[in-house]
Amino acid sequence: MARRRPISPVLPRAFAHLDLSRQKRLGAPEIIYGAGKTAPQIAAIIRKLRSASQPALATRVDSKKAQYLRRLFPKGKYHPSAQAFTLPSGRHHPTTLPSLQVAICAAGTSDHSVAEEAYVTLQFLGHRPTRFYDIGVAGLHRTIQSLDALRKHHALIVVAGMEAALPSVLGGLIGTPLIAVPTSIGYGAHLKGITALLGMLNSCAPGITVVNIDNGFGAAYSIHRLSVSLNLLPRAKK
Repeated sequence: MARRRPISPVLPRAFAHLDLSRQKRLGAPEIIYGAGKTAPQIAAIIRKLRSASQPALATRVDSKKAQYLRRLFPKGKYHPSAQAFTLPSGRHHPTTLPSLQVAICAAGTSDHSVAEEAYVTLQFLGHRPTRFYDIGVAGLHRTIQSLDALRKHHALIVVAGMEAALPSVLGGLIGTPLIAVPTSIGYGAHLKGITALLGMLNSCAPGITVVNIDNGFGAAYSIHRLSVSLNLLPRAKK
């Protein structure tokens, strides 16, 4: 009986170096950034992940690329509001990582696409996100009405543009880890999100973590790293 050839951990050098060991090291497979790749390139990487029984997440995938991927992978799902494509591995892989309850807070309707990228990524990574949308400080009563529900979550992802005040408000009222995401939304001198970014970096609420502009994926992965670190902590003795 012929021996089965081991799966190569990388794609051909002329194309991509796929890290199939990342699932074991980081608790999640390598994620595909779709904006700079053609649809056939994304498909080739997904096939490689599937050959290793790993699920696939491709971010920044437009609708045209999504149509191509759906034809090749009928079991995949396109999330248009997040511009993300997901495909399960087809096998059940039990995980020892804690599944965290995460509140995703979007200041305004214009921030939804970034918040949805975080939402889909968290679901893909095995967590339990909940949406709290349109709770920006322009209507502070809406923010305050959400506080009790937000405090029931392990962590918050707060997405905001304009002057990006929402993370500072929530950071001063809620003690759980908070990842702030500036968006490229605003009038005039918002500088394509730099105004929001600087506002979050200069927040007077201590301990806020800030990711790059429009980076909902990065915020979700930061939360996932919390679950990985929790899993590495020594178990308390009874």
